[in-house]
Amino acid sequence: MIFVTGGTGLVGSHLLYDLLKSGKEVRALKRSSSNMKRVKKVFAYYDDNPTELFEQIEWVEGNILNYHSLEDLLPGTSEVYHCAAMVSFHPNDHDSMLNNNVKGTENLINAAIHNQVKKFCHVSSIAALGKTQDGSEINEDTYWTPSKRKSSYSLSKFFSEMEVWRGIEEGLEAVIVNPSIILGPGNWDIGSPKLFQAIWKGLKYYTKGETGFVDVRDVSRAMINLMENENFDKTRNQRFILNAGNLSYQNFFNKIADALQKPRPKTFASDLILQASWRAARLASFFSGKRPSITRDAVSGSNVISRYNGRKITETIDYQYRDLDQTIIDIAGMFRGDIS
Repeated sequence: MIFVTGGTGLVGSHLLYDLLKSGKEVRALKRSSSNMKRVKKVFAYYDDNPTELFEQIEWVEGNILNYHSLEDLLPGTSEVYHCAAMVSFHPNDHDSMLNNNVKGTENLINAAIHNQVKKFCHVSSIAALGKTQDGSEINEDTYWTPSKRKSSYSLSKFFSEMEVWRGIEEGLEAVIVNPSIILGPGNWDIGSPKLFQAIWKGLKYYTKGETGFVDVRDVSRAMINLMENENFDKTRNQRFILNAGNLSYQNFFNKIADALQKPRPKTFASDLILQASWRAARLASFFSGKRPSITRDAVSGSNVISRYNGRKITETIDYQYRDLDQTIIDIAGMFRGDIS
């Protein structure tokens, strides 16, 4: 039996689909408030009988912050895929995100050790990695260093990953993946899918920063491949950056616009403009009582160049990334299908 957390999210729902298509038995954790329609929607992008596949999942209700519930849910589990994480760039979410991501991972690690789970895969992030001093590509050995400029999300992913390394020291066998910006279809109101919606609605601004991108299908496939018996001896107790390529935000936005047949963003958002924007949003939030539409953490790296090296996995196992241009075209097609 395979146990999956975060199954209703972008990565988790694609992972569930791939595991089920390969004939695996899957138990997935959900909250009472989880939106199950999102999982069926993802399945429907790739399968003519999404409901039939969805019904093969053994859904169990629980919360990663409740250790004892996890301990009770893991007996009989041979593999754990930990995809659950809170993602926010709002300063008010600092404490709750650290608690959810770090304490939740700690609980799951401890429950896995208690139940003698054989293999564990943790979804970390490039946010848990450091920065190079000379602008060279960031790899698995570029270690995170403390800084006041680190986002709360970065802190939470770094300390979550530390819990996995602690579990490894205590006898757990695990593999960690550090995806770059994950591209895929699903909820068009959050995360990277929201960029497709923004450009569809006429986004006018672009930034000159650069970062890495990867198809969500590649992330799911990489996780499964890394955990396969024939690969696990070579991959266990290591981390792997998952990055299909590095693009400037301007180039990335242009590719989305072209795929959607919409105008390319033409106005450069300088750091000065971005600072003015998040400050104005914060002021508006003070008067409206609503959360600001843009925050300092959300835009802090928009004009920063960070390049990532995702070749370790291709050099360790038989694995190749999808072409990013085709990924963007595929997602644009799914977006157009959803709004038509």
